Amino acid sequence: MRVNMKDLGTKTLETERLILRKFELNDVEELFYNGYITDEIMTKNMSWSPCKNIEEQYNIIKKWIEQYENNDYYRWLIVLKKTGEFIGGIDVCNLYKKKDYGEVGYCIWSKYWNNGYATEALRRVIEYLLLECDFHLVEAHHAGFNPASGRVMEKAGMKKDGELRERRLDKETGVYTPQVYYSILKDEL
Repeated sequence: MRVNMKDLGTKTLETERLILRKFELNDVEELFYNGYITDEIMTKNMSWSPCKNIEEQYNIIKKWIEQYENNDYYRWLIVLKKTGEFIGGIDVCNLYKKKDYGEVGYCIWSKYWNNGYATEALRRVIEYLLLECDFHLVEAHHAGFNPASGRVMEKAGMKKDGELRERRLDKETGVYTPQVYYSILKDEL
């Protein structure tokens, strides 16, 4: 039976080690100088390029903050509880309201990789979207040249749906790789 999603928007979420909260304009300087959106190692796995200057980053984050007025907008800054350090972001990058599902994207600054933070943040967002917002399904995907992201999805409880051939261009090598899709249904939590 279909249940329509609830538009609850970006609420502060917590895990054992993380706080997921809205971006704020006073975060811009720390985000820029500590690597968010400018981390070239992290952004090589993303479909977007690093910001060239702080003004560019300011304009992006200002746009994100303006979107918080919409209750169907979901974008979080990932913060370490213990230190208050900003370590990445996670959002619903595509929302399919007529089908009650959304696509999640995430990034963790490279200096924080291999600590389980991406899995912890993704798992919490999945729970929020499926249980509180009544999404039917949450999906995510990664480029074939980034299998570590697939492991994050699996550890968060998602199942591999399949691959679409040559859908992503590796910016470094100029070679097309598959786009690998994962999802989790509400009844699989």
